[in-house]
Amino acid sequence: MITFEYIAKASFKPTAHHKVWLHQVIRHEDKIPGDISYIFCDDDYMIKQNITFLNHDTYTDIITFDECVGDIVAGSILISLDRVEENAKLFNKSFENELLRVLVHGTLHLCGYKDKSEDESMTMRCKEDEALALLLQSNQ
Repeated sequence: MITFEYIAKASFKPTAHHKVWLHQVIRHEDKIPGDISYIFCDDDYMIKQNITFLNHDTYTDIITFDECVGDIVAGSILISLDRVEENAKLFNKSFENELLRVLVHGTLHLCGYKDKSEDESMTMRCKEDEALALLLQSNQ
């Protein structure tokens, strides 16, 4: 089951339609959707979590906690709405578009994709684009 939790106020909130889309993305990767919590927070909350769990004293838009077992995709995904807003401006995208990209980015991490190397980042970006195209198709 996918849940959305809010520690910070959000101008755009994912809907049941987005849950269906994220399930489709997981199934497209030949995985089984399990329990996934998306937790929307601000920079202050996120940096505390980044320091506590990853020993990183930096701001980030997303932290993914993988709780997958076999092919069952499960975990918690923290998303800083402050970083999403900042990145949307930086990349000249709408807040909604950037938030959807970050949502699927975390989902793809749970499906096994990494983004530490340049090649991994390129693969991740392609997978994000495929997933966003899938969402557009389902909206038509």
